[in-house]
Amino acid sequence: MAGRAVESGNWTTSVTPAVAALAVVCSATALSGVVSGGLWIFYVLVAVAVVSGTGLVLRAFRLPAPLVGIGQIFTLVCLLVTIFTRTGVLVALPGPQSLEDLWTVLGNSITEVQTGIPPVSDSPAMRCLIMLAIGLVAVLVDTLAVGAAAPAASGLVLLCVFAVPASLADEMLPLWTFVLGAAAFALLLVVDGQHRHEAWRGRMSGGGGSSSGGAATAVAGMAVVIALFAGATFTLIGTVGRLPGAGNAVGGGADGLGLKPLTELRGMLNQGETKELFHVRGLPESAYLRAMTLQQYDPANGEWSVGGALSEGSPARGDLPPQPGDPGGGETTRVDIDPVGWNDVWLPTYGKPRKISNTDDTWRWDSTRGMVYTPRKHKADPYTLETVLANPSADDLRRANGSAEGVDPVYFKVDGIDPSIGQLADQITRGTSSKFDKATAIYKYFTDGTQGFKYSTKTEGDTNADALVDFVFNGKTGYCQQYSAAMAVMARTVGLPARVALGFTSGYKTDDYKTITSLDAHAWVEIYFAGYGWTTFDPTPLTDGRGVVPSYISGTGTDGEAQLPDEGDTTTTTAPAETTTSSSSAADLNAQALADATPIDATPRWHWITLIVASALAALLTALLLLMQNGTPFLAPLSKQPWARPATAAAAAVCWAFTIVLAIALFSWWLAVPLFLIGIAAAPYGIRAVRRRNRLHSIAALGAHAANAAWEELLAESVDRGTRIPATETVRVAARRMARAHNLDEQGRDGLRSVVGAIERSWYSGHPEADPQLPQAVDDVRRSLNRNAPLALRARVLPRSVLQPTAPEELED
Repeated sequence: MAGRAVESGNWTTSVTPAVAALAVVCSATALSGVVSGGLWIFYVLVAVAVVSGTGLVLRAFRLPAPLVGIGQIFTLVCLLVTIFTRTGVLVALPGPQSLEDLWTVLGNSITEVQTGIPPVSDSPAMRCLIMLAIGLVAVLVDTLAVGAAAPAASGLVLLCVFAVPASLADEMLPLWTFVLGAAAFALLLVVDGQHRHEAWRGRMSGGGGSSSGGAATAVAGMAVVIALFAGATFTLIGTVGRLPGAGNAVGGGADGLGLKPLTELRGMLNQGETKELFHVRGLPESAYLRAMTLQQYDPANGEWSVGGALSEGSPARGDLPPQPGDPGGGETTRVDIDPVGWNDVWLPTYGKPRKISNTDDTWRWDSTRGMVYTPRKHKADPYTLETVLANPSADDLRRANGSAEGVDPVYFKVDGIDPSIGQLADQITRGTSSKFDKATAIYKYFTDGTQGFKYSTKTEGDTNADALVDFVFNGKTGYCQQYSAAMAVMARTVGLPARVALGFTSGYKTDDYKTITSLDAHAWVEIYFAGYGWTTFDPTPLTDGRGVVPSYISGTGTDGEAQLPDEGDTTTTTAPAETTTSSSSAADLNAQALADATPIDATPRWHWITLIVASALAALLTALLLLMQNGTPFLAPLSKQPWARPATAAAAAVCWAFTIVLAIALFSWWLAVPLFLIGIAAAPYGIRAVRRRNRLHSIAALGAHAANAAWEELLAESVDRGTRIPATETVRVAARRMARAHNLDEQGRDGLRSVVGAIERSWYSGHPEADPQLPQAVDDVRRSLNRNAPLALRARVLPRSVLQPTAPEELED
């Protein structure tokens, strides 16, 4: 009937926005594959709830759809300003300073995205980015599903939410995220189908209208099945360590991974949560664990890369061919490596590898580059490495002045380098008599403490200038990326074949093994010497004991060279001019850093307990209220009590309000208190909306109480417009007063007469069933009221029927 169309419209404005918001939240759970922790999901809930609530309020004022979207975006910005800045106008409103602060936070989040390794830490900056992104998605989905009444189109937007983490995640996204996303979208389709079905029933007579709801249910079911099948079978969802189009190749260029390893290095150094990566047994001395080597320098970006596709190499299983310049042989050391948290295409090794055991057939050994790789990222099993750790002496390397025959020319290439870098390198190495002395002179330039270089993961200088020039001559502050990049370039400018190596420092001792964590990520330089191969030079001035100084550096006192502190072959300092930190101190530092990196829950326990109890009570009271409204038999005695439903509804509302305040307070009390006050101010509007919906539902049901519900709703509409009907007046007198006060047109007057007739028949007739024309009559009166006596803004926000309720049950005929 037409009355059902009234109910259908109310269904659309109240249920569809909530289900659309639920779909956004469920789809956002896909971010769990690329963001660690779980607190960020609460931020998503707040952002989506604010956007959806803003849409409901603005649509209640019948604003155009574009203004609703703009209002939602403005509210979202206010939310971000409140949570992530302390400079908002009146705390929440955006101003010049707060917008600048917010922009800074978002800039930090972009840096974390660019440099982080999934899953990135759940930092405040990352939460800000997630709230902004998912909030904008919520605006778009709400506009499509509610404003444009096209919820099916919002599926494309929700699919994009899955696409971003799927393209970044190293592994498959969790299956449960697909289940939640598909189920929520299916529910949105069902709600839309129910709405259309109700609207169809309001326009047409008779049966046969179930096909619309059935079609929606069928589409929903297909969505769930397809999502589950795709999530469980297709590797297109999640890169699983490979980029689209990479094929089986590894390396740079269009056919390779196109990695930026130094960016990944910085991500490991900067990520908030420290992770254990390796347990190493059998290592007799401190040494660097090499994961990969970089051969190509890009002066435009100031970064080194793998450069070119990797060779087919040889199986990294059993005996390994020696690297160029390495004569082979030598005393080997057996090292057992357990990659407890390592999942990559590179398999790290120590020294000059001779043999690897316990690896599968996918791993390959590239002797030219000195690294083990696999075409597809996966977690390796514990493996055993037999390698040569002994280093040549300084005198041996001084005599290694032979040609670099057999070395790839790429290791000499320095095209596009600023001339000032070459001039500085020439100046530093002037007067040296050997290649080794040149390399050592450049090394000391960064480490002897006289040039003002200092270590920090936060670089300084002009970001618009040449990165290498700015670091060497101006900023002089950086971490291993800058130091290794600068030394390798300078070494090439004086004719030394050089490359950058990426891997890890020696870690710290735990029981009978060494633990290597993400804090140990490091980069250093390897320079080629004929007859000895690639040798290590680490120009980064570490002062925490994690660095390794080989014997040919720590003992360079021969032939007139400057004597550095001789700490033996296992000296663990790369800052000769500064105080040396012992190995035990290094272990303490790493252990303390690992402990300090563990997230600390600053929220008091009482807060969590109260939040859980309040939410549980709210859910129970809501369920009780719904059961009473549905006429559940065992609750019939309670339902008959006049105070039962109002008291239960009030208690549930209080518990929900308390729950929401405590949940928001997890992020910021500055946000919780204003929102609580806003919620109190908006409570009359919410109560009025709920009452209207319940009454229209009763009218559409055409039950025994439909006529009373119709009269109560029309009285409330009249009271909201400033006309109070005395309780002593009869229905007919009250109806005439209502028609005159609100200047009802003919359609409204006819509808009002029909309502009065329906009320009288329900009171005095022996057949309490409602008149089938009652829903249409109520709708006619409400439409006439909206045309001839539209509600003012204040009357909408503070309805008099809630603040000054009438008592329609006292009316008499």
